[in-house]
Amino acid sequence: MRRRDFLTLLGAAVAWPRPVIGQSPSKVYRVGLLSAGAPIADNSSQGAALIRGFTQRGYKLGRNLAFERRGAEGHIDRLPRLVDELAASKVDVIVTFGYPPALACKQATTLPVVVVAVDPVGTGLAESLARPGANLTGISDVSAEVTPKRMAVLKEVAPQLRRVAMLWNANDLGMTLRYRASEAVAEALGISIQPLGVREPNDFDQAFGTMTRDMPDAILMVTDSLTILNRKRVFEFAAAHRLPAIYEFDFLVREGGLMSYGPDQDETFDRVAALVDRILKGAKPAELPFEQPTHFRFVLNLRTAKSLGLAVSSRLLAQADEVIE
Repeated sequence: MRRRDFLTLLGAAVAWPRPVIGQSPSKVYRVGLLSAGAPIADNSSQGAALIRGFTQRGYKLGRNLAFERRGAEGHIDRLPRLVDELAASKVDVIVTFGYPPALACKQATTLPVVVVAVDPVGTGLAESLARPGANLTGISDVSAEVTPKRMAVLKEVAPQLRRVAMLWNANDLGMTLRYRASEAVAEALGISIQPLGVREPNDFDQAFGTMTRDMPDAILMVTDSLTILNRKRVFEFAAAHRLPAIYEFDFLVREGGLMSYGPDQDETFDRVAALVDRILKGAKPAELPFEQPTHFRFVLNLRTAKSLGLAVSSRLLAQADEVIE
């Protein structure tokens, strides 16, 4: 073979696309998704972000990755049975959404668990952020850190803001801690809080009645399976009384809520996928520190603002990462 021909073949070999270095195609990794509400769907904001995170690390759903989805549909007493089902289905790791599913996993299994958006130390799920211990790690809650921004954007649309009604699931320790963190920061900013803890769907009527008798200037809804299931009732109450309301996650704004400020879901679930990847490669959850979100998004529904008769300043529009019109 002539030297020129050899070099040509060598160059072609070097230029040929290299296969992605990932998991063995013969191995299918099974990940359990456990929620207190509805099972996490692939086309939901959380499910889609999680799939993107896995894809970037060489996992392909339906090829070398399979999800086992379980949701308690608001019935927390079902969670232990659902954990048992996931264990019986031979999942390699479980991803949980919220405190009750995380607690059920900690109590019922030794499988590795990645927890999303809870205060792991305050709830007793972990010994510390740096060294969680046991079989859990994940992404921690940052309500205290984001509350000042939430109050600031509420003041932009309600300059006379003095009191905010906070709706949260009082049966969920994780949500109660999130509410308390938000309450403490708001009060430090000179904003009084109207506490509206709910425990079941019927409690929302009582909460709405309390607000009707003693109207707040705005609403903050703490997001969990109970408040998500009743989100449209909150939207409708806010619309009927022309109350600005802020939510923690942007999917609620796309469904008709006024605005949200909270962790970027793409970043959160990319990091969840990264933690799962490390566990699948042999890392122990007890030795993986809980991480905190670093990217946040402010989303504004201009159509809802107009229906509420709210004036939206150019300054507020400039702050928005996404404006829904």
